[in-house]
Amino acid sequence: MKRRKFLKVILAFLGSITFVSFGNALFRLLLSAPAKAAESKKIVIRKTEVPYGGAKNVIWGDTAVVVINRPEKGLIAFSRTCTHFGCLVEFSKSRQKLICPCHGGTYALDGTVESGPPPKPLTSVPIKIEGETIIIG
Repeated sequence: MKRRKFLKVILAFLGSITFVSFGNALFRLLLSAPAKAAESKKIVIRKTEVPYGGAKNVIWGDTAVVVINRPEKGLIAFSRTCTHFGCLVEFSKSRQKLICPCHGGTYALDGTVESGPPPKPLTSVPIKIEGETIIIG
C-alpha cells in the first residue's frame, strides 16, 4: 500500500469517528430535552400534608424532594440527595435535622451541613405557596 493511500484511509477513518462522536453527542442532547421538560413540571400538594414541625417526601421529575414545615420559619424544600455520596437523606422529627444514613452526615433545616463528610449544602428546590397549596417546581 502506498503512503498516500494509507494516509487517505487513516484520515477517512478518523473523520468518520469524529462524525459519529459529534452525532452521538447531538443525539443525547436531543433526547435529554424531554427529560428537562418533565423536570420543569410542577407538583401541587396541600399544606395539610406537611404537618407543623414535620416533612413530606415527594418525587419531582426524577428528583427526590423533601418539603419541611419548619417551626416558626415556614416551608422549605430540598433535594434529598446527599452531597457526599448521593444517598437519600431522611428527616428526623425528634432531632429536627436531615440525616444521611450512609455516612452519618447531618444537615440543618436550612440545608447547611452541620456535621459529617458532606462537602456542601443540600440543593434547594423552588416552592410557591398559594392559599392552602404548595407548588413544587
